[in-house]
Amino acid sequence: MHRTRFAPALALLTLLAGCSSEDPRLPGNLYEEARKLNLEGRSLEARAMMKQLVDRYPDTEAARQATRDLFLIEAFVNRDVADRQKQVRAALKRVTDALIRYKAKTGEYPDSLHGLVPEYLEQVPEAPWGHPFLYRAFVSRPVEEVQVKRGPVRQKFNTKLDGYYLACLGTDGLPGGEGLAGDILIKDGAPWTDGPFPPVPQPQPLR
Repeated sequence: MHRTRFAPALALLTLLAGCSSEDPRLPGNLYEEARKLNLEGRSLEARAMMKQLVDRYPDTEAARQATRDLFLIEAFVNRDVADRQKQVRAALKRVTDALIRYKAKTGEYPDSLHGLVPEYLEQVPEAPWGHPFLYRAFVSRPVEEVQVKRGPVRQKFNTKLDGYYLACLGTDGLPGGEGLAGDILIKDGAPWTDGPFPPVPQPQPLR
């Protein structure tokens, strides 16, 4: 449905990119389509279309009107981005709090976020735009060396899931990006800002 509704706009953008003998009505049509998108709450698409219009037809009345509208659209988009980023951080905070309570009761983290439902969360959490959070629980030290009194050093194998990675990869679902497409990474309840997560220690025990 979303793609069908946007089809006229895509057609107009194609004309913008490919017409050599331009229809004088095209800038006005493009502006009207962008304005409709904005009224429907699809401000990101409206902004992209108006920028195309301004770049392609800077001397038209439609482009001048789009330039005026862009100031308002940019303010709305920035406010929307800030609100949705606040929502996703609040959702991640609820998850990390639930993980803390789970570990306090069981001694380890769940192997998936489904383990938090329904005792710690009402439902499996996701981002405001419907994407699931990425979660990986692991054993932080699969093998430990233990000094036995009056004996050789021995190896102890751990099996408890005492570490985890939690991530929201933004609206595009891909690493990297800016704005709503930016990543929020959490390691063991704390924000991770040193680039990609480090590798999970190996070998992980079979469970």
